[in-house]
Amino acid sequence: MDGYTYYGVALMRRPGPDLARGIVTRIPRTEVDPVLAARQYTIYQEAVASAGWRVREVEPAPEHPDAVFVEDTVVVCEDLAVLTRPGAQARRGEVEGVEAAVRALGLRVARIEAPGTLDGGDVLQVGSTVYVGVGGRTDAEGAAQLEQVLKPLGREVRRVGLGAALHLKSAVTALPDGTLVGLPELVEADALPPVRRAAEERGAHVLPLGGRDVLVSAAAHETIHQLTADRWRVLPVDISEFEKLEACVTCLSVLVPDRV
Repeated sequence: MDGYTYYGVALMRRPGPDLARGIVTRIPRTEVDPVLAARQYTIYQEAVASAGWRVREVEPAPEHPDAVFVEDTVVVCEDLAVLTRPGAQARRGEVEGVEAAVRALGLRVARIEAPGTLDGGDVLQVGSTVYVGVGGRTDAEGAAQLEQVLKPLGREVRRVGLGAALHLKSAVTALPDGTLVGLPELVEADALPPVRRAAEERGAHVLPLGGRDVLVSAAAHETIHQLTADRWRVLPVDISEFEKLEACVTCLSVLVPDRV
């Protein structure tokens, strides 16, 4: 479309046939419908594309049930892709295909090395500040390595202890203007700026897509109402099958902004 403005590339990975075997640690396991999940994934893709992102799919990894949650495998900051070392050993094989994808985009590559562990879901970037959740799948060594590679880019890394949350972004995310939203009682809230309390659990998860566009779970009815009243352009998406595996709207993509 001539004249259409793109923000950049959204990396995603199609769910595999064994999605229902994904790791569940903090909620009861319930049956996942793989056909519905595939449909929801496509609609999620379409929503992100409608906000101005070019979708590129990472090579499928059918042997890894959690591979659709591509966010955990890489942290992108400016022109640098930091390949993670997931805290769940079974997920470490997911990183290889993601490395190929970010190299194809021309990004520089660094990586978290053993014995450190880091999941991308524990990394929340707000301006030049990078909040890193530690104590779950990300450990202190992984956070220290991330701090080392991001420091030359002018980023300040701040560690946030996790409580009941699987990942930092399971509890707290950020609106496009940098306002934090979520459930602060699930993490070490003193390590964060003030957090706007979400009206419901699903409302703790927002994905800024540029401008005033915000992707939110369709299950977060009150949050959708509040954000719309605040004049955000809310894009609700039904990701119920992924939420059964402790996922949220940030888990299914990695946004790589165009570099000017």
